[in-house]
Amino acid sequence: MSEPVVQAESAPIIIPRRLDPEDAQQALQRLQSILKRQEVVEALAHRQYEEDDKSNLLEGLLHRQHENEIRAIVNDLHPADIAFILESLPVHERQAVWQLVSAEHDADVLLEVDDWARESLIESMDHQDLIAATGTMDADEIADLVPDLPPDVVAEVQKGLTDEERAQLLEAMGYPEDTVGAIMDFEMVRVREDVSLEVVLRYLRRLQQLPDHTDQIFVVDRQDRLQGTLPVSTLLVQDPETQVSEVMTTDYLALNPLDSDADAAGAFERYDLVSAPVVDDQGRLIGRVTIAEVVDVIQEDSQEQALSRAGLQEEDIFAPVLDALRNRAPWLLVNLCTASIASVVASRFENTVSHIVILAFLMSIVAGIGGNSGNQTMTMIIRALAVGRVTGGNAWQLVKRELTVTFLVGACGSMVAAVFAWAISGSFAIAAVMMAAMIFNMLIGAALGVLIPILRDRFGKDPAVGSSVLLTFATDSLGFFIFLGLATVFLI
Repeated sequence: MSEPVVQAESAPIIIPRRLDPEDAQQALQRLQSILKRQEVVEALAHRQYEEDDKSNLLEGLLHRQHENEIRAIVNDLHPADIAFILESLPVHERQAVWQLVSAEHDADVLLEVDDWARESLIESMDHQDLIAATGTMDADEIADLVPDLPPDVVAEVQKGLTDEERAQLLEAMGYPEDTVGAIMDFEMVRVREDVSLEVVLRYLRRLQQLPDHTDQIFVVDRQDRLQGTLPVSTLLVQDPETQVSEVMTTDYLALNPLDSDADAAGAFERYDLVSAPVVDDQGRLIGRVTIAEVVDVIQEDSQEQALSRAGLQEEDIFAPVLDALRNRAPWLLVNLCTASIASVVASRFENTVSHIVILAFLMSIVAGIGGNSGNQTMTMIIRALAVGRVTGGNAWQLVKRELTVTFLVGACGSMVAAVFAWAISGSFAIAAVMMAAMIFNMLIGAALGVLIPILRDRFGKDPAVGSSVLLTFATDSLGFFIFLGLATVFLI
């Protein structure tokens, strides 16, 4: 006999708003169109006489209409999408749109935007707005913003915190950047091991909501020392009369607050974690790290590596020209010096080039292919260093492997280059020199592609910063020297 079906009362259907990056891009385009229209209106208004009251009235009406359109667009978006839009606008437009964002979004948007954009947003906010926005944040979130906040705002915010929250804020501010302590949060659920699952369930039902990404509950003793973890999935399926100590997991990953956040990200990736406890040297539970913070760390590290390889630091794409100049000029000047050295090397073989002019057209191929080969190797090594796969014990093995792979690739590629050299020069000797020089320079590029990042990492430097500039200098200079040197010995 089938069980009766109980039909619940009909409730209004709520259609959740779909999160889609394309929505943010479309909103950005609409905002840019409105801002451009506003700019045209202001330009036309300035052409009118100041005493023309009708023109001033029309400008005011259109300005309010544009503001209302902007409010309707941005305040219907997720805070992350609002942050994306603000980062995509020049500073004056960014601040103008920011003034129209609803105050309820201020805290979330400030946490979402990148550091370089956050500074300009905070500059445009008054004292009370900043206090109101930060007053709704958790201690760990406030700690993220402290470097960008005025000191008087920080002092005012601390007055509104409880003693526990103030202690958490000071603790979070005390950890160095790029450590687990700097990204951990303090919201978590902890229980004792001598209670039943039914007690735990009753305790959870008394909470207004669970902290984000709660996949496990932390089991501690009376001194807050971590004893184990209780997965929420286990809590839901086990007999409520079961003791926590009987089903808790004692095989867990615990992080130290001074661990590198990159190492924590690697652990999350390796073990497919959603959250992990953070314990001090005495084994006391002081916080946790969730997948949300780890994703941010991975994204930031990826962006930093991409910029560092070109010798750049993260900057506002709409920053003043002088700021961009200070960011980009140093490594460009270094590159200029290295290119000059390569030119000096080439000039030492002026007699060779004057006798065989075709060499001037071929030597750039040798230098370029060596640099490309080295960059391939360097990219792999930097990635391996980032995840901790390169050690002192396997460094030499990596060098030998990359030299072997590069030699095989170079042997095949140099045959194609030799055929090309023979086709445009008609000389088998030039083709042979081209082939040998290319193989040698590719091997040099591969060796340096391994050694440069490893040595920079060994001396405590970021292996990605400027590595491509150093590699290009070596492959250009040595490429010219090897190619023109071989040509001098065998062709003159």
